[in-house]
Amino acid sequence: MHKIKHIAFDNLKNLRGWRTKRKLVAFAVDDYCNVRVASREARENLVQAGLDLSVRFDKHDAVETRQDLEALFEVLDSVRDGSGRPPVFTAYAVSANPDFERIRNDDRNIYHYEGVRETFARLATEQPHAYAGVWALWQEGILNRLIRPQFHGREHINVNLFEHKLRTGSEDLRINLENDSLAALADEPAMPGVGFTHAFGLHDSSELPRHREILSDGLDLFEKTWGFRSTTFAPPAMKLHPSLDEVALAGGVLALDKPLRCTRTMGDGTSRREINHSGRQGGQNHLTIVRNVVFEPCADMGFEPITRAMQQIIAAFRWSKPAIISSHRVNFCGHLDKVNRKQGLSALKNLLDCIVERWPDVEFVGVDELAEQFGGGK
Repeated sequence: MHKIKHIAFDNLKNLRGWRTKRKLVAFAVDDYCNVRVASREARENLVQAGLDLSVRFDKHDAVETRQDLEALFEVLDSVRDGSGRPPVFTAYAVSANPDFERIRNDDRNIYHYEGVRETFARLATEQPHAYAGVWALWQEGILNRLIRPQFHGREHINVNLFEHKLRTGSEDLRINLENDSLAALADEPAMPGVGFTHAFGLHDSSELPRHREILSDGLDLFEKTWGFRSTTFAPPAMKLHPSLDEVALAGGVLALDKPLRCTRTMGDGTSRREINHSGRQGGQNHLTIVRNVVFEPCADMGFEPITRAMQQIIAAFRWSKPAIISSHRVNFCGHLDKVNRKQGLSALKNLLDCIVERWPDVEFVGVDELAEQFGGGK
């Protein structure tokens, strides 16, 4: 029964949207540069304090280390498409993280952030065995077209919820701040429906002016960090009020990453249902990107990840659609558990080998390159 449902859904989700006869494959991988758990010692401290770190992002996710990137690049560089190009990870990256020291030392309960280059510099000093040279390795990966950063928000936390926790003295946040981490933070009854990772999660429309400010600031900081404007934007947890679309466009974004189906909270007690497809959509000035393949090799999703990803790619190509493969950094992280990284990269290598063997004429592209195709090359 599950197989029949999978086949039906794989075909239905590819019925609408932009089409091409080319075999295009793009990897959209979320959460790069984002702080989650600082180290194994920090994780142990959080667990000892009573926090539940059983969710895989809390259990395995950490800022990418030198070993993470080296191992990832080795896998990507071992495969070539029909034009001789390697796969490229479109790494949806945040522009900033909490400045833990300033927050701890500020008795006004105000949020402060540091740019991701400052994050990497700090980690290189605190944990040189893992983080020395990471920034240079990022630049090498970009130069060799193995990884391409795009915008994932200024930070991967909801600042309003964060400051609410500061004001109310939430114990879970206090423990995290002491360990330079952001894991297992509980929801707040005062902000129903807003999770701590929902950077643009909305409870009330009064929060929108600050969301606009954060979005605009984050896009500018992205350019300052990487040296170019991001042309695509994948909001954290896919939460974004429709009024923020124009803010993203004004900041240089051409295409917004959206779920196939979702319900948007409007902030006035109402909600709006959406059904999206890749390409141009009526009534919108921006392009839309909808991921149509799921690849989470280190998650127990009730199916074999490589086989399931191949089924979805086959369906995409059947309907003349690019295969946009959705994944997360946590699948390829080894700072907290080396076995996790080994498992994820082994699955990635197998998937890539299956793709080029089945479709010798496949083309590996970045999501930003796809967006240009959606827009007619503009």
